Amino acid sequence: MVGDVGDNDTGFVGEWLVAAGADLVPLDRDALPAFDGQPTDLVLLLGSGRSAHSAKAADVVAAESRFVNAALDAGTPVLGLCYGAQLLAHALGGSVADSPSPEIGFYVIEGGDPVLCPPGPWVQMHSDAFVPPASSRILGRSASGVQAFIDETHGAKALGWQFHPECTPQELGRWLDVLGTWAARHGADVEMVREQIAVEAPQMRARAFALTEAAVALLLDRAAPTEPARSPQ
Repeated sequence: MVGDVGDNDTGFVGEWLVAAGADLVPLDRDALPAFDGQPTDLVLLLGSGRSAHSAKAADVVAAESRFVNAALDAGTPVLGLCYGAQLLAHALGGSVADSPSPEIGFYVIEGGDPVLCPPGPWVQMHSDAFVPPASSRILGRSASGVQAFIDETHGAKALGWQFHPECTPQELGRWLDVLGTWAARHGADVEMVREQIAVEAPQMRARAFALTEAAVALLLDRAAPTEPARSPQ
């Protein structure tokens, strides 16, 4: 998993992967090695507070893009979450820019793929938006732009979600504690989002588990689940 040091919580997505037998290996995107080609089931690109189109992050973005393309060429699928999806789109020839409609809180996705981009509501925490590469298939949109895409034109499949299925109620609360001023500046009603956490919390794990299970089945060419994923006992 590729993330920022001190901000690489895999949340519900990681919980499902570990329960399924995965060994999560953290990699620092600020000191990312070249992809070594060793057998790896999946590369997971986590979120970040940085921007994939910032000139200040250009070197780090370029290094992570090379890592992504090398992984795909070697046959390792890639799953990107929020910033990870933006980076994935950039690496494959798409683009990232400031969003005209920042999304902070819980949002329902309209007209998305019912399995790989169901309506949610999903946690959002972003002020950037991306355009995926022309070779990709868009799986869902919102007023902010593309919410999910899949690209199958490389040696392995790549899937990106703009939203945060991994986010737990506790993590979202921490984000609001740290980013409350930023969120308000981008139009969010922080107290209303806190109220929404209490409403959505009971369903968040089940939604994330079902989505992660479907994604892994697709990315690893496994049989699709025949019933909703369940939390480990």
